[in-house]
Amino acid sequence: MKRSRILTLVLALLGIQLSWLVAPAYACGCGAMVPDPATEIAVAQEQSVLRWDGREEQIVMRLTVNGDARHAAWIMPVPHRATVRLGDPALFDQLAEAIQPVHRTRYYFWPKNGDWPFDNGDAEDAAAPPGAVGGVGVVGRQRLGPFDVARLTATDPAALGDWLHAHGFSLTARLRTALQPYVDRRWEYVAVRLAPNAPGSALHGALDPLHLTFSADRPVYPMRLSRLARTPQSLGLYVLAAHRMQTRTDIGGLRPSVVFAGRLRTHAGTLGTLAAGTPYLTALTQQFPEPARISGDHELRRAAADTPVQQVVYDYRMRAVAGVPAWLLTAGGALLLVAAAVAVIVVRYCRRPVNPSMITPSAPVG
Repeated sequence: MKRSRILTLVLALLGIQLSWLVAPAYACGCGAMVPDPATEIAVAQEQSVLRWDGREEQIVMRLTVNGDARHAAWIMPVPHRATVRLGDPALFDQLAEAIQPVHRTRYYFWPKNGDWPFDNGDAEDAAAPPGAVGGVGVVGRQRLGPFDVARLTATDPAALGDWLHAHGFSLTARLRTALQPYVDRRWEYVAVRLAPNAPGSALHGALDPLHLTFSADRPVYPMRLSRLARTPQSLGLYVLAAHRMQTRTDIGGLRPSVVFAGRLRTHAGTLGTLAAGTPYLTALTQQFPEPARISGDHELRRAAADTPVQQVVYDYRMRAVAGVPAWLLTAGGALLLVAAAVAVIVVRYCRRPVNPSMITPSAPVG
C-alpha cells in the first residue's frame, strides 16, 4: 500500500512537470485573460513592444492563443487615457530580425563525441507590451478586427466588474481585488473582448496586434495582474527609447536578462516609423516561477550606459585540411615519422659490420 501511494505521488508530480513542458505559460502582463465559462484558453505567446519618448508611451502587443473558447476577454490598466488601434504584424518580424544573434565559428582539433571515429549514431541534434455612471465612465467603445474594445474609467472595482459583466466582459472576484491599487491611483482601463471572425470557431493562433498610445512621464509596463496566474510565467519585452533601458526592480521575478541592446540602423517599414526619435532598442526577458510574488508593475529607467549587447551563437567545427580532419593528418604524419624512424634504425642495425673478435670459432670434429 505504501509503495502504491509513493508511486501515485511520483506519477502525479511527473504529470505536472510534463504539463508545464507541453503547454508553457506566458505572462499576460498586459492584463488578465478570462475565457467563457466551461471553456479554456491559453496564451501560448505574448510579444510586446514599449516605446517611450519622454512624454508619450506606446505599447504594441500580439497574443498567440490556444484553446476551445469562442470568446474571451482581458483588461489592461493604463496610467492615462489611451487611444487604441490595430497594429501591424510585420513589426514583430522586423524586431526579430533586428536582434538576430551574431554567428561566429570556433574550431577544435581533437574529435568529440559524434565525430568520427566516436560517431555512434545516437548524438542528438543541437537545440538550437464621458461622465461616470455608477462609478464607471465609458470613454469610448470600438470594434477593431476580432476585438471589441472599451475604454473605461472607474472609481470602484465592484462597479467596474458589474459594468464589464453586463456588457459581455467576464471578471472574476480575484481580478476585482487585484484592480484595487489601480482604482486607488485613478488609472484608466482598456477592456478587450476577443471574438473570432468566423462565427462558431474557437480562438486560435496569432491574433492581430493592438496598438495603445497614452501620456506617460515615465515608462511603465503593467504586470500586477499577472500575479493571479497559477503557473510559472515568462515575459518578453522590446523597449524603444532614446537610450538603453532597464527595469527598476525585479517585482518578484528572477533578474531580467538583456538579450539585445543597441541602436537600430536605418530601418524602413513599421519598425522604422515606430523607432523614429527612439532609436535605441533594449530586448528583455524575465521568468516568474511564483507569479503570486509579483509585487507591481514594471517601471523602466535609463541604464547607466548605452552598452551594446548582442547574443553570439558559436558554430563549432573541427579543423580540417582539404576536407581531411587535421588531427588525422597530424596523427597519421606522426605514425609515419615513427615508422620511418623504426625503419631507419632497423636498416642501420642490419647494415652494421660484424666484429671478427665477436665470432666464436667452431670446435674441430674428430
